Amino acid sequence: MKAKEGVEGDDEGLVIKAGKRVRRVELRIGGMTCGACVASIESMLKAQPGIVSVQVALLAERGVVEYDDEFVAEDGTRWDSARVAEEIEDCGFDAEVVERGQSQTVELRVYGLANEGQATSISEFISTLAGIESVTFLYPFEYISLVHSPTLITLRLIVDSLAKSYPNLTVLPSTSSTDDAQLASLQKLHEIAVWRRSFWLSGLFAVPVFIVSMMAMWLPHWLMGWTMSKLCRGIYLGDVVALLLTLPVQFGLARRFYRNAWKSVKHGAATMDVLVVMGTSSAFAYSIFAMLAAMFNSDESYRPQVFFDTCTMLVFFVSLGRYIENMAKGKTSVALTDLMSLTPSSATIFIEPASGHAGKTGGETRKIPTELLQVGDVVLLVPGEKIPADGEVVSGSSSVDESMVTGEAIPILKHIGSNVIGGTVNGLGTINVEVTRAGRDTALAQIVKLVEEAQTSKAPIQEFADRVAGVFVPVVMTLSLLTFIIWMIVSHRSNASTLPDIFTTPGATKLSVCLKLCISVIVVACPCALGLSTPTAIMVGTGVGARNGILIKGGKALEACKDVRRVVLDKTGTVTEGRMKVVSVNWLPSNRLTVGARPPTTNLGDDHMDTAATLSHTTADSHTQRYVVLSLLALAEARSEHPLALAIAMYGRDMLLEAGLSAPDGEVVDFVSGTGQGLEAVIRLANGRGEARIRIGKKSFVAGKDGMDDAEKGKANGFPQQLETFEKQQMGRARTVVFVSLLPVDLAGQDRSTAAVPIMAISLTDSPKPSSITAIRSLKEMGIKVTMLTGDARETALAMAREVGLNENEVYAGVSPKGKAKIITDLMERDNGGVAMVGDGINDSPALVAASLGIALSTGTSVAIEAADIVLMRSDLLDVVAALDLGRTIFKKIKTNLLWACCYNLLMIPLAMGVFLPWGWHLHPMMAAFAMAFSSVSVVGSSLMLRWWRRPAGSVLPGQTVEAGGIVLGLHELADDTRDFFANAARTLVDNRGPGRLNRLLRRKNSRTPTENYEVLAISSSDDLRTERMA
Repeated sequence: MKAKEGVEGDDEGLVIKAGKRVRRVELRIGGMTCGACVASIESMLKAQPGIVSVQVALLAERGVVEYDDEFVAEDGTRWDSARVAEEIEDCGFDAEVVERGQSQTVELRVYGLANEGQATSISEFISTLAGIESVTFLYPFEYISLVHSPTLITLRLIVDSLAKSYPNLTVLPSTSSTDDAQLASLQKLHEIAVWRRSFWLSGLFAVPVFIVSMMAMWLPHWLMGWTMSKLCRGIYLGDVVALLLTLPVQFGLARRFYRNAWKSVKHGAATMDVLVVMGTSSAFAYSIFAMLAAMFNSDESYRPQVFFDTCTMLVFFVSLGRYIENMAKGKTSVALTDLMSLTPSSATIFIEPASGHAGKTGGETRKIPTELLQVGDVVLLVPGEKIPADGEVVSGSSSVDESMVTGEAIPILKHIGSNVIGGTVNGLGTINVEVTRAGRDTALAQIVKLVEEAQTSKAPIQEFADRVAGVFVPVVMTLSLLTFIIWMIVSHRSNASTLPDIFTTPGATKLSVCLKLCISVIVVACPCALGLSTPTAIMVGTGVGARNGILIKGGKALEACKDVRRVVLDKTGTVTEGRMKVVSVNWLPSNRLTVGARPPTTNLGDDHMDTAATLSHTTADSHTQRYVVLSLLALAEARSEHPLALAIAMYGRDMLLEAGLSAPDGEVVDFVSGTGQGLEAVIRLANGRGEARIRIGKKSFVAGKDGMDDAEKGKANGFPQQLETFEKQQMGRARTVVFVSLLPVDLAGQDRSTAAVPIMAISLTDSPKPSSITAIRSLKEMGIKVTMLTGDARETALAMAREVGLNENEVYAGVSPKGKAKIITDLMERDNGGVAMVGDGINDSPALVAASLGIALSTGTSVAIEAADIVLMRSDLLDVVAALDLGRTIFKKIKTNLLWACCYNLLMIPLAMGVFLPWGWHLHPMMAAFAMAFSSVSVVGSSLMLRWWRRPAGSVLPGQTVEAGGIVLGLHELADDTRDFFANAARTLVDNRGPGRLNRLLRRKNSRTPTENYEVLAISSSDDLRTERMA
């Protein structure tokens, strides 16, 4: 089978690149703390033969690895997803393969299980169902893990089959456990718990060590005099107590640093953990050495200088920094976690879907977990309830709050036939909704997936940080070694009187001072700040965009926003509403009028619509009345899918109903559509009213001149001057004109050009969106040029341009889809790049791809949305202004973060190296640890300030207020976060929640219990359906 778009058949994950079969695997990677961790994983895998590409996202904890599916190593081994995960785990990180194939892995919870034999029986029963690939029963934990094909068997069918065969058991889906695990990962719940525990435990040891080692000389002798008690030569009680308190920290709490450092070094990489281990180990080893050496010192009063406080305080500050950093990281993904939490846990459906449609009453309902919903179900929604899946309203009306999905603040009225989005909130009415998309196929699920992919992508500017992070740790270790060597040489070659004061501190030796400077260099350096600069800003920024209905697909799109100097707009559906409507009609007069009727006096410059009185007039063919023509129009155009046809059909039907006449009724016995020209149809009217042939379309087609060459058209009859004048005037007002003619039913031996009788012209318009004028003006105020592309006639395009405030020289009309892409390419060459294309249709896709930034409206086609870099959920041009402003703001934040991270290291590393020692400035290892922790926290905090972003004034309609943002909003959030921090800290002092307790809580949360009152459809032995309420 030929690969399509690089994907081979239905084998998801297998692509064709440069003639190779390349397998793509996605993994969830845990344990990464900074850019050095990312660099170590990527460099390790890229060095392996058979690996094609590696991309690791720090904050999203995701990795995408592509490997040659046909590669075979010398020892006969091949690459697969399990081996990729194993290699990453050997590097010191947790790795888990994320399944993205056609099959789905789900968990079921079984209540009332009697024994292990019954568990085996259930496993064997499930295995016999069609579409089940594997079953694992985790007895006695009452969980079934199974892999099934949704196209062959749905989850609800599995549950219902179990209910039929095992009526005494209760089976509920636990498929939300995967999402809950992802939520916990995004919110950093496990990491926060681990580092909070490490912070408090290390503090219990670090603070006493600090007091004994550093504060004893400043405290009263009666309180701390015991620390000066001499046990033997060179050994003092205070040093021994400090050593005993340091041991649990050094070999207990710091064990994870040693383990991760060893794994990274083993694979030839160096991470932040290596620096921490080097700092604590060197301080601890020197302290032990100093105490042992002091026992042999000739001076009996000599007390060595030890660095046990450095060991404990370093672990303490690193734990504090990681604790605060992970809390901040959890907040960076708050928008994504909010989106993932929108879907309700349960839904009420009608047992018989037909009973939920309009006009039906008394239908029996049941409550089921949302995971069991499937297409075709009819859901009952009461006021205030969340909508569980995408669907169409089939009964009732209500307003729906879509703000969390589209960013639209005003509730939208929904009635029969309206579409609703899963995750939105029903208003005050009761409605029934037929499910059209459920589970992973809903719009909300697609939005979540799009945001996830955006947050795992890397901006081109991040390549700089990644390159630096890859060599950062080796460079820092080299600098620390140079610091030690240089100061050892300087201190031994200089007179004591010329050395800095730090060398004359009581108990200090030249070796201890040089070692202290060396440790400070190791500790203060922070690759984390560099590594977090870009991903934190992207995660927060894309989340903020999602909250405002702006879906940014990745860092590349963000970087493109800053360079946009021209925005090119598609006309239909982008600048305009995209919905044609009839605004004026012009009938040719008839020689025969009905009794009492007067021929109308028409000013062609005005808009005229039919009325009940005029529908009885006879048309230009002298025997057909207007209401009959409207019936013919409605019946003929109903067969076409063209937007103009829909508008004309609706006009004909509505006018007849408004006049109190019967709706169009008849049969289309012959129908021919001329591409780009119009249509011809023969219609048999109901109730024996006869047949008629009608032509609708362009002037030449309606006149029967289609297919003629220019010479033949010149010999044919001319077109009525009244209709031509009407066309000219209407096109000057940005309108489209469609003509109508009647022909004999039997055209045998007749020429259409002479048989056709033009009778009327219909003017239609696609009105500009209310926001288009404001949006175009705002873009110009931002210094951005605005251009319009359209396939419409130039007169129509120019009239629309004048209406929305565009210059005529910025309008390209009559352009084909390929021509749009060519114009975009030409504009990019002229403007030196920086062109954004905004569109919504399939014909806009080539231009969206060709532009440096493609922006699609969500009401458009899936092809256009797939081709775009930014998707606007509200389909409003004002969101283009907001999207460009947000993209530029995010990119500025990335540059600010990178600048801060670079300045921090460029300033603090020389300070730690002792460059400023001649002026009395140096950095103690403890303060270096604090500075290191603060640097990464400050970068994350800087990125979190993006949450204060609010729409610019130019992205709302005049008269609307812009929500306050900036520092005012930030102060409120800071106060709330500070209060939450101290509240959590207080609770932790009372009840220290460790990782084990957290895992138990998460497991309990993921496990539904029968007390949740779900109703499960059970099938009795007589195969009758009954509703069983779970106790």
